[in-house]
Amino acid sequence: MLDTNLQTQLKTYLANLKTPVELVTFVDDSPKAKELNTLAEQIAALSPLISLAQGNDANERVPSMLVRGSATNSEMRFAGIPMGHEFTSLVMALLHSGSHPMKIEADVIAQIKNLQGNYLFESYISLSCQNCPDVVQALNMMAAINPQIKHVMIDGSLFQTEVFDRNVMAVPSVFLNGSSFSQGRISLSEILNKVDSKAGERQAQAIQDKDVFDFLVVGGGPAGAASAIYSARKGIKTGLVADRFGGQVSDTMAIENFISVKATEGPKLVANLEEHVRDYDVDIMNNNKAQKVTRNEQNGLIEIELENGATLQSKSVVLATGARWREMNVPGESEYRGKGVAYCPHCDGPLFKGKPVAVVGGGNSGIEAAIDLAGIVEHVTVLEFADTLRADEVLIRKANSMANITIIKSAQTTQVTGDGQRVTGLEYTDRVSGDSHSLPLAGIFVQIGLMPNSEFLKGDVELTQRGEIITSKRGETSMQGVFAAGDVTDSPYKQIIIAMGDGANSALGAFDYLIRHDVSEEQAA
Repeated sequence: MLDTNLQTQLKTYLANLKTPVELVTFVDDSPKAKELNTLAEQIAALSPLISLAQGNDANERVPSMLVRGSATNSEMRFAGIPMGHEFTSLVMALLHSGSHPMKIEADVIAQIKNLQGNYLFESYISLSCQNCPDVVQALNMMAAINPQIKHVMIDGSLFQTEVFDRNVMAVPSVFLNGSSFSQGRISLSEILNKVDSKAGERQAQAIQDKDVFDFLVVGGGPAGAASAIYSARKGIKTGLVADRFGGQVSDTMAIENFISVKATEGPKLVANLEEHVRDYDVDIMNNNKAQKVTRNEQNGLIEIELENGATLQSKSVVLATGARWREMNVPGESEYRGKGVAYCPHCDGPLFKGKPVAVVGGGNSGIEAAIDLAGIVEHVTVLEFADTLRADEVLIRKANSMANITIIKSAQTTQVTGDGQRVTGLEYTDRVSGDSHSLPLAGIFVQIGLMPNSEFLKGDVELTQRGEIITSKRGETSMQGVFAAGDVTDSPYKQIIIAMGDGANSALGAFDYLIRHDVSEEQAA
């Protein structure tokens, strides 16, 4: 299971264990169970503080492994083999079970410790899902802190019956005490806000009490991170408020055009971005979404109203809210979102193993999705609205060479159909003949581009017809003191490296604005 290099690295990590950890495996004679048993044996051999036992509880999933902290009586379970993206989750579970300190704030730890009641979290994941580890690790940390909280990670591809019975059509899907809790990426803060009714109020009040910023970034993607770093380096009071740090990049699998880095993955790049931002004195306010931007003409301050009711004030602002996947906007799409309609083939593809699916969109993302899915599903049908594909020729040739990919051009998707619980197909119109067609499907992956996250700015900041923020060469918007950067702007090319440069440019533009437009503390008061 683990090669020599990986075992050496893991042994170094496990040297940080302070208290004993017990691994309990629940296995049978299946190949996957034998793999899990081998993995557990290799891990146990790397530290004298790790013991190994075989369990025989009929209520446990097979194959699965229980990680128990002997000192804290914490319990985290892995149903399946936690490799791929989840190997890091396993390593962290071992360390935290063995009393290695967590990199979270003391007040958050205290909040988790004080939760009353019994919580059994079950998270369904796929090993190719880059968003799932964040959820798994957040729940595992909660379990490590509070013994009344238990968590089990479940590889959906190995427990297909459960996936079907619970109608899991997207990952990560989390259940709490047997009931659906969340679907999609969710942060530790958001989990706590849902289980602790007063957490959101406390967070909003803490934000409301913050002093005026010199420079405030709205958005935590590459543009926002670059803006925050460039601002903080100027020595001015800098804040960053974001719905989620990393933005759309967190959902990106392979990145091979980031200059000087031959290849990386979105979550890894996001982790590096956040680490870089935290090296500076930046007040990061994650899991907060802006809903209104106004300029106070009396004192010149920019006010950012958040969805939780809190308001932030700053002398200058950079809007870097990025973009999201564009939706088809056809009947049935919203009804079956997460029930067969998906937007991340890497995350949700394994849930459709051996089933027919469609990809809507014939650009690079659509054809890449079709190629990836073809190795998992029974058949992929690509539907492209135009009469030609917009993908690179090398991708088109690869897709055409695969026997289980069918490409239909001049196809306008008109409806998603289902049985009330899950997708059963879609309907499309041939734009040449006008004929209508139905496709029986288990899943639909929408890959038709991006939409700017700018709805909250309508009527306040000048936008293009597509909803992009109109900016000057310095990143200025139509509102004085407000700048913008990245995919939310009218920049013609939506690329990570361009967004970063855009963020730096806007931060420098905002700093120049602060020099030339004095908004004094007296005015701010």
